[in-house]
Amino acid sequence: TQLRALLRASAYGQLAIMFPMVATVDEFQQAQRMVDQEKNRLTQEGIPVGKEYEVGAMVEIPAAVAMADQLAQYADFFSIGTNDLIQYSFAADRGNEAVSYLYQPLNPAFLSLVKHVITSAHENGAKAAMCGEMAGDEMALPLLMGMGLDEYSMSATSILRTRSMMKKLDTKEWAGYVDEIIANCATVEEVQDFVKSKLG
Repeated sequence: TQLRALLRASAYGQLAIMFPMVATVDEFQQAQRMVDQEKNRLTQEGIPVGKEYEVGAMVEIPAAVAMADQLAQYADFFSIGTNDLIQYSFAADRGNEAVSYLYQPLNPAFLSLVKHVITSAHENGAKAAMCGEMAGDEMALPLLMGMGLDEYSMSATSILRTRSMMKKLDTKEWAGYVDEIIANCATVEEVQDFVKSKLG
């Protein structure tokens, strides 16, 4: 029902359908087939459907990260769900005070995962977006720009500050810094110190 509604709406504007919690390539392919089936049914019923629309995957499970290069061959875009991906990557429930310290978006290991997803998307002609608290983090922003992230989702109160900061950053310069951080930093504190030193 939801797919039919989305496809009907595609006749009136640009549509992007994103499937959450994608764990495997074949699971995403099955989802794409469902979209195609519903499109064909609507067409047979004489209901207009847009000629072009995008189908993407939310990357929020470590298995999807590991298969990102293969998954990107089928997806039009990725959206990296940082809140869940951090939680699953570090086996740390943010709501559990005993392990909440492991919620570390600036951990070098996590930055490596994010970079892999973005690179995999771009190498296969797909876009890479991000939703979650990390996209609006002032310390993470330069790194995400250096990785080539295409789209950022954040709270409305963060938009103006983020835009202002983006104007001051050199993307190519930060691309080199990202590689340096992943290769040489071992802790969140080291990443933060590095970013602060380059931001001045």
